[in-house]
Amino acid sequence: MTLQTTPSDLDLLRLMSAGDEHAFTTLYRRRQGGVYRFALQMSGSHAVAEDVTQEVFMFLIREAERYDPSRGSMAAYLYGIARNLVLRRFERDRLLVPFAETDADNTTVHPAMIAGDDPLGDLTRNEMIGIVRSSILALPAHYREVVVLCELHEMSYAEAANVVGCAVGTVRSRLHRARALLVEKLRAGRDRDSDPEHVNPARCFA
Repeated sequence: MTLQTTPSDLDLLRLMSAGDEHAFTTLYRRRQGGVYRFALQMSGSHAVAEDVTQEVFMFLIREAERYDPSRGSMAAYLYGIARNLVLRRFERDRLLVPFAETDADNTTVHPAMIAGDDPLGDLTRNEMIGIVRSSILALPAHYREVVVLCELHEMSYAEAANVVGCAVGTVRSRLHRARALLVEKLRAGRDRDSDPEHVNPARCFA
């Protein structure tokens, strides 16, 4: 009996390059969600995230041979492309669009934060989530990206450094500074009974 194995990203990319449309569809479905969330969390704009995601995979189709697996994972490679595209949009538009206050999209609240029968408490938590989202978007891009990569997408320092194109120590120091800035922003906008020191940014994005 032949055991079926799940093809790796590299296997799918090679098949895609050979003209296998199913391989591209599989790779797209596997990685599209992460790329979209990264672009959304970086830009705060659903329109920008959709455009960037489409451009990332169009680039992958055109330039598949550029991916070097020895330099990092496919996810990190795609995030790196998305990062460059988002930064170009920043330079071109000079505009950040805040998240809509809705739970009907890919930035929904973590279920643990909305469970229960306490409407007033849920409202307070949702307000804090909005503050965290706004605070992350208000960070300078070089701080925001390490928060998004390391906190929200749970990448290692090495993986994030590969995406950003800097040293691991730079990622570590930027993340340390970004966390301090977030605490300052949360303190400035928190309710009297909330404690921003214990807010995990990763729980504010699904």
